[in-house]
Amino acid sequence: MRTNVYVEGFNLYYGCLKGSPFKWLDLVSFCRRLLPPEKNQLQRVRYFTAKVSARAGRPQGPVRQSAYLRALGTLPQVTVHLGHFLASTTRMPLANPTPGGPKTVEVIKTEEKGSDVNLATHLLVDAFRGDADAFVVISNDSDLKEPMRVVRHDLGYVVGILNPHPPRKRSRALLECSPTFFKQIRASALRTSQLPDRIYDEANRVIHKPAGW
Repeated sequence: MRTNVYVEGFNLYYGCLKGSPFKWLDLVSFCRRLLPPEKNQLQRVRYFTAKVSARAGRPQGPVRQSAYLRALGTLPQVTVHLGHFLASTTRMPLANPTPGGPKTVEVIKTEEKGSDVNLATHLLVDAFRGDADAFVVISNDSDLKEPMRVVRHDLGYVVGILNPHPPRKRSRALLECSPTFFKQIRASALRTSQLPDRIYDEANRVIHKPAGW
């Protein structure tokens, strides 16, 4: 069956890639390992993320992300969809304020905007167009419950969830939409689905795997 995969990038990253040596992930190879090729004709992988900015302690974050997005651009089945970050200054309560001292502190709050909405939009549009027979979501975000329910029950398609978070943290709300199947992402699938350390783009420019990835 024709299969589309929708990846919520930051949910995948914080669920199973952060702190691991498997960030240089080949999304096509990875999806094929989790979705048996004899049953799934992988036709497209949509990757949803937002460009990060340099921050204290992570000055190379944008450089590493840029390299990865360029690497994904060499995979014909993958398309990247960008949201954005919204930064605002707000006051937050201190966990342990000093007696007689201030009870709040001014912080810069950064929120990623757009990935879940963009994913839900493309998921629904593709389903209404009949773009695939199976729609698989890599995320643990409960906000995706309703669009997944529509695709599964109102439109009658196969819907799968590949959960990037530990089993104890899996979203019960997503399971309430009764997906056709649910799979837990294992480290072994990440380990065996890595991109080459050196990749060449269409212009024959080399893309290097970032140090520590």
